[in-house]
Amino acid sequence: MGYHASGSLRLLGLGRFDPCARFVDGVFWTAAPTPDGPASLSLARDGDALTATAHGDGADWMLDRADAFAGLRDDVSGFPALAAAHPVVAELSHRHRGLRFPATGLVFVRLARAILEQKVTGKEAFRGWSGLVRRYGTPAPGPCPDLWVPPTAEVVAGLAYWALHPLGVEQRRAQTILRAATLAATLERCPDSAALSRRLQAIPGIGPWTAAETVRTVFGDADAVSVGDFHIPNTVAWGLAGEARGDDARMLALLEPFAGHRGRVCVLLAAAGVAAPRFGPRMPIRSFARF
Repeated sequence: MGYHASGSLRLLGLGRFDPCARFVDGVFWTAAPTPDGPASLSLARDGDALTATAHGDGADWMLDRADAFAGLRDDVSGFPALAAAHPVVAELSHRHRGLRFPATGLVFVRLARAILEQKVTGKEAFRGWSGLVRRYGTPAPGPCPDLWVPPTAEVVAGLAYWALHPLGVEQRRAQTILRAATLAATLERCPDSAALSRRLQAIPGIGPWTAAETVRTVFGDADAVSVGDFHIPNTVAWGLAGEARGDDARMLALLEPFAGHRGRVCVLLAAAGVAAPRFGPRMPIRSFARF
């Protein structure tokens, strides 16, 4: 079915200015605190080949998982048959047939970002994530300019919740990140998406939305649906049924025929720019930095 490198790799970052994942001169760079230490990974397209280069103490760990980071372990073999049952999904499946789900195997990095994305605007989420990384992370090894390694769970666990206020993160999300950081070692040992999702939702402050956002990237879970999202139910209802508004129950009902790839359908709709009509004002941007 082909492979679309840039579309797949963009799923790893929080926008194009993410300090931990970005394209520089056509080469994708990402950095993370691996079990062996901080590392950066570059993935460059060379014709039909993808060349991986890594730097830092965790370089070998990164190289062992380079194909997973690129989404090349994503199994899409059963999806075209499911997609054929709906004309919109069939078209999206064909148009974006090279899109793959990355799988990083790194829980806390993605979880911390997902918590910062809870119930805020994209700008607020980016401000919190970028601030956390640049204040408590470290410059990434290797030649990529202004690439950063996110802070380890141990570093975050040692913070007071109010230390995140200058980053625009209020007490509720701050305390959730700290709780997750203290449990990170246990979370990293979860063997699969289902086990991690259950364990995450047992932590106060983490629900199905945060769990789905996390397991989709950690394990490349193509079935993970972000229940509780402000926009996705409307997007699914509009894209699949022509309904301007939908709740979680309606979204899940429309996605049921694509079980095993429900999250993939949501990502394809987003990749195609499908969006329900807007009827109300946008959510205001708040700041907790001076609280």
